[in-house]
This record gives sequence, C-alpha cells and structure tokens, in this order.
Amino acid sequence: MFDAVHSGRAKAALVPVENSTSGPIYEVYDLLLSHDLQIVAEVVLPVRHALLAPPGTALADVRTVVSHPQALSQCNAWIETHGWAQRPTSNTAGAARLVGAAEEPGLAAIASPMAGELHGLTVLANDIQDVSENYTRFILLVPSHIAARPLAVPGFAPGTDGLRPVKTSIIFATRHVAGDLYGCLAEFAVRDINLTRIESRPDRRTPWHYLFYLDFEGEARDPRMAAALRGIQRHATFIRVLGSYPSRALT
Repeated sequence: MFDAVHSGRAKAALVPVENSTSGPIYEVYDLLLSHDLQIVAEVVLPVRHALLAPPGTALADVRTVVSHPQALSQCNAWIETHGWAQRPTSNTAGAARLVGAAEEPGLAAIASPMAGELHGLTVLANDIQDVSENYTRFILLVPSHIAARPLAVPGFAPGTDGLRPVKTSIIFATRHVAGDLYGCLAEFAVRDINLTRIESRPDRRTPWHYLFYLDFEGEARDPRMAAALRGIQRHATFIRVLGSYPSRALT
C-alpha cells in the first residue's frame, strides 16, 4: 500500500497503526520513515474476530489456526484454551483465502465473517477476541505534495460528525547525549501541549540509536505548536512532520 501511493498507482492508503489490545504495528511505523507520505485522517474501528473453516468442519475438528500475527495475539487466550497450533499469515483476509483453497484437515482462519463469505467458509465462532473492547486505529496516507487545507477554526478540523480536535504526528531523533530527549519533550510541556502517544523504534541507519514517533494535540502550523517544533530542532538530529489531521474519539 505504501509503494502504491508513493508511485501514484493509488491515491491514498488506509493502514492500521495500533490496536488497543496488542499495541503498535511496528512495520507501519518503519514504513512511515521510509516513504514520503503524509497523514490526513485517522479512523478508529472496533475489531470483531471470527473463527472460519470450510463447510462441514466442526469446532472439535480444528487443529491449526492461521491469521495475521496481530489477530492471533488478540485471540491468544481463546486459542490456547482449545490447545490449537498457531500459524501466522500476511493478513486476515489472506488467511481466509488460504483456508478456502487448502485441503488441509483441521485448518481454520481468524478473520472477518465477510472474508469467510468471500472464500466459501462458515463461521464456527463469533467475537473470539480476548478483550471485548478491541479497537484498531488506522491512518489515511496521501502523497506529501498534496497540500493540507487551512483550518477554518484554529485547532479544529471538519469531520463527518462535526468539528474535531486536530492531532499532529511527528518523527524525530536525538543525539546520544544526556538530556536531549528530555529537552525535546520539555518543548511541549512548557507550552502546555498535551502528548497523546510516544513510541520508539531502532534507527536502522545507526546501531543503538532510536527514532521517536510522537502524537500531540494541535496543528503543526499553529504558532504555539510551530514554536515547540522549532525548539525540538535544538536537540534533534532529525525531525519530520507526518501530518496534522482530525482526531477520532472512541464512540
């Protein structure tokens, strides 16, 4: 999806970035660094997993469950109570396709009921996620040359259900010097800017150095936010704004 948008084969991509149960999707964080795309929106969706198998399969017949690692993690306790083996695949829809095409006895997939319908599978169990309040946050990515529209109301952007607070996402790296990360975070604290998320990832260009992914409330072009970003540059070796976009609250 990142390559399709970057090359122009697609206008936008909606990718999952974190789950409320199993945490961040690190592959997406790494791809954000390596592709010149910007975030223009986020979506938070409830995740309801189903166990799918070929027609005629009973729950007692299942021996192995295939799905994306995130889905397996979100249903791990339920899987372990049945003593089934787990096999990761690239995505949940692909797991349903694999089970629909395979002739392996006892093979089942964790995916959506819709994926089961598309690949001729039946639902053996619904809502098998370990935590009922299970949500995934997605971000909408477009090419960076597409200019963001100015906000009519400072700090708020229009959504499908009215004005929503704006959130900004950035990536930055600091020197391997005591106090540099503190100095970056202090730029937000002294301006009373609320941070909503911070995540670290290894910097593949330099061993034992790290990149920090940070979300904060506010628009990057707001004078107070812009001042914080300029302040970070005194401590950071690298900084990039990934985008300012309407924040989605759980409803």
